[in-house]
Amino acid sequence: MIMIPLFPLLPLLLLTITIITISKFISPKNRPAIPPGPYQWPVIGNIFQLGKLPHLAITRLAQTHGPLISLKLGSQVLVVGSSPAAAKEILKTHDRVLSGRFVRHEFKTQGSKMHNTAIGLPDECNEQWRSLRSVGRTELFSGKAIESQATLWSGKIAEMVEDLRGKEGSVVEIGDEVLVVALNILGNLVFSRDLVGYDGRKGAVGGGEMRKLLREFGVLYSTPTLTDLFPLLGDWDLNGMNKKFRDIFERMFAICDGIIRHRRKQKTRSGSSQHDLLDTLIKRGLVTDLINPFLLELFSGGVVSATSTITWALAELVKNQEAMQKLREELEKEVGLDNIEQSSLPNLPYLDACVKETMRLHPPVPLLFPHRAMESCNVMGYDIPKDTNVTVNVWAIGRDPSIWDDPLSYKPERFLGSGLDYKGNDHKYLPFGSGRRMCPGQPMGARVVPLVVATLVHLFDWSMPGNIDLANLEMEEKNSMTLVKEKHLCLVPKIRKQVKV
Repeated sequence: MIMIPLFPLLPLLLLTITIITISKFISPKNRPAIPPGPYQWPVIGNIFQLGKLPHLAITRLAQTHGPLISLKLGSQVLVVGSSPAAAKEILKTHDRVLSGRFVRHEFKTQGSKMHNTAIGLPDECNEQWRSLRSVGRTELFSGKAIESQATLWSGKIAEMVEDLRGKEGSVVEIGDEVLVVALNILGNLVFSRDLVGYDGRKGAVGGGEMRKLLREFGVLYSTPTLTDLFPLLGDWDLNGMNKKFRDIFERMFAICDGIIRHRRKQKTRSGSSQHDLLDTLIKRGLVTDLINPFLLELFSGGVVSATSTITWALAELVKNQEAMQKLREELEKEVGLDNIEQSSLPNLPYLDACVKETMRLHPPVPLLFPHRAMESCNVMGYDIPKDTNVTVNVWAIGRDPSIWDDPLSYKPERFLGSGLDYKGNDHKYLPFGSGRRMCPGQPMGARVVPLVVATLVHLFDWSMPGNIDLANLEMEEKNSMTLVKEKHLCLVPKIRKQVKV
């Protein structure tokens, strides 16, 4: 008979007995009252309950377990609020305590230049975060800055219109057209130059590479990784995600590096009179390793979210011809045969309502980027331990039948005279988030998106390829960095003859 020596196992045996004994003397009343949630499987927790559309799965779980639930994702705990009351406590009442940020492991690995840089990625709302946010607000997103951008916006939208005129009668991927507009508007605000040309035909910095990189980054960002679920795995990079992210960062930074080096030399030699965001960042003494991540976040966040929202808006209008007709009547009454300018927007309430209704049904980020508890706090009577990840399911709130009448239908009229805006003060409508971590690009997005949507509706008729009934347009969602259509929106443009182009 083989005897197993007990002495080496004695410490483990004693520890097990101690834990079991202590747990018997701790009553449920003395344990932390964390939010309820579904059964958590050993090791994996609730990972496989989230599926391909976590915001939808979490909405269903909240219907069973309540407006504030806990999920175990590997070794990490995620608390999700799915009601206006929960959102208010998370984003307003406990805004300071829950202002930390969950940062993906790939952004924190050795050699990464993304950690604790830019606006969205710092662990905490530190001084550098405040400084960069102030630069963005002053140079890009203030009322004065936005008004000064009117001519630029009009010029870039006019280029899109000219490209679409040349494609009349052909199938056009709307997302691709809009992505070029958004990229080049931001490219000119940051670098004073275009970043991409339509179909890659005309020369621009980076050519089609920038467009390709943004799409790759969106797909990669939405892919869960083992090291995020199990931080103890450290830098083992079992599924190669560290390498993939580094590759994208290096390719993106290579495009920006060339522009930054040229600008530094240009300023040194000739003192150019031009002024853009890059000038401001250089003047403030930011090194290239800080400028690059800041710009990557601007392009990936601003461009991709604007593109997806415009695509969803046109899809909803094409599918809902009654709303399309009402919008066209408003445009023809207020704008006539002219092109839509930024100055026209305050006189177009139905256009504003159409965009708001689109963002209710299709918020760019359905689950807000997770916050992190800087210290323990109590939300809605439940304990949120320090370092817990916390988010808000704005997709669920936007489709809650207890808040919205007929919530699954596209009804822009619900926003006419409602007083609801994008500023995050009313927690039943949060397409840009709320609190100190709110999207800083909200003032620009709230104007660029309706301007492009109005132009597409005002100047073109749209049909489905093969004259398929527009009512059959599919509206399935897919998770990327933002919420996008599962299938690209491909339509056939026709110039509206009664409108002067």
